[in-house]
Amino acid sequence: QVQFVESGGGLVQPGGSLRLSCAAPGTKSIFSIILVGWYRQAPGKERELVADITGRGTTNYADSVKGRFTISRDNAKNTVYLQMSSLKNEDTAVYYCNVPRAVAWGQGTQVTVSS
Repeated sequence: QVQFVESGGGLVQPGGSLRLSCAAPGTKSIFSIILVGWYRQAPGKERELVADITGRGTTNYADSVKGRFTISRDNAKNTVYLQMSSLKNEDTAVYYCNVPRAVAWGQGTQVTVSS
């Protein structure tokens, strides 16, 4: 069972930047070939896919973040990143990383965009 640990969230001003990290310790044998996605959930809203990346580096982004966020991975470190720029108030949410159709979720990391 793959388990992820998210970090890097915080409070930033609109227009600012943050870099989130998603570590998957103990998955060295399969990490390089699995698709991993960043998801987010704002209070009172459904969890939504923000971006994902295949083992070979093919990326996909939600329309709301395209051009502002960049997902990447370092398979040697079993880590997926989400570089967020030009942040907006609407980006405020708890951010999670996981695989498609996941049945278990971690704590996530809080991102708050406010002036």
